[in-house]
Amino acid sequence: MAHLNGLWLIDAPASALNNLGQVEGGRTDNVVGVKHICTREGAFPYVSAQAFRYWLRTTLETHVPEWKAAPMFREKKVAYTDGDPIKWWDDDLFGYMRAASKKADAKEAREASPAENQTPADIELTRTSPFKVGTLVSIAPVNITDDFGVMARHEGDPVPHEHQFYRTTLKGLFALDLHACGTFWHRYKTGFRNLDTTRKKEAEELGLEPFDEGRAYRLPVEQRVERIAALLAGLSQLEGGAKQALHYTPVAPSWFIMAVTEGGNNIFQHVVGADSRGLPLVKTEALLEAVRVHEDQLMSPIYVGWVRGYLDDQREKVCTALSEWQVVVDHPRRVFDRLIADLKEHPEWLA
Repeated sequence: MAHLNGLWLIDAPASALNNLGQVEGGRTDNVVGVKHICTREGAFPYVSAQAFRYWLRTTLETHVPEWKAAPMFREKKVAYTDGDPIKWWDDDLFGYMRAASKKADAKEAREASPAENQTPADIELTRTSPFKVGTLVSIAPVNITDDFGVMARHEGDPVPHEHQFYRTTLKGLFALDLHACGTFWHRYKTGFRNLDTTRKKEAEELGLEPFDEGRAYRLPVEQRVERIAALLAGLSQLEGGAKQALHYTPVAPSWFIMAVTEGGNNIFQHVVGADSRGLPLVKTEALLEAVRVHEDQLMSPIYVGWVRGYLDDQREKVCTALSEWQVVVDHPRRVFDRLIADLKEHPEWLA
């Protein structure tokens, strides 16, 4: 089964992209800290996968007109999407857990006033996300900066406040299970109970193809590619992040490498690290080894998105190292466009 596997870098020159809330022990009563991993080597700022997926969902809803986002529902402390991957594209590609509250008052409220646009569910539904993203972590430990400020646009004493920020490069892995996109199981197994009676009926009425010996239904390949193309378009123009009013940081990847491979193991995990100054370094020997060892699993060209002006001194060396293989190196937006075109020409990648 084919996966689109890759690694990307986000340049964060002075940023606070994911915060943890109030921090005790500051100079003021209002101190906002950044999320970071504490190790013996030092502090590694990070952006959680949950935050990244929120950025992507928001970008898709805002900038990709064809994207069909699932409605959200809440019952006191329980929240869930509609859980209909046939209808909603993010339920398909991001997965879901549709588990309505079993408490009597919540059940009575649902029956008395059913939510608009909500597809009824007669069992708990779960779907493993075809799109997977790792935590974005600093490539090297950093000294986190404490910034002191005041609110002084009023009469009387100013109101002091503090927040943290950092300078680093964030690295993260991602994968997209192409086999699972647009394929919906109705097995009684966690992660594969995508459809209940209502959703199976919907699949049959729409003429979806039975799949996996009758244990699943599958959208036509053109519709599956359309959804994947929309997701990739969202990644290419990603927006989001905390403290943007103070530390405006574009979060679309400045550099990435990806390829369609057989199997879900990410072959690019160790190809980027930090040099002695903590700056990003593409490890050409590690990259060559990864490609050579897994050459039999490569199903596509190697796609490298690279913004001019970022790591320019390493570009020629990397391109030379990969000259034995089919490689696409260009601005990230153009590389995503090329990948979308290639997906349309190779429906076998989605088999």
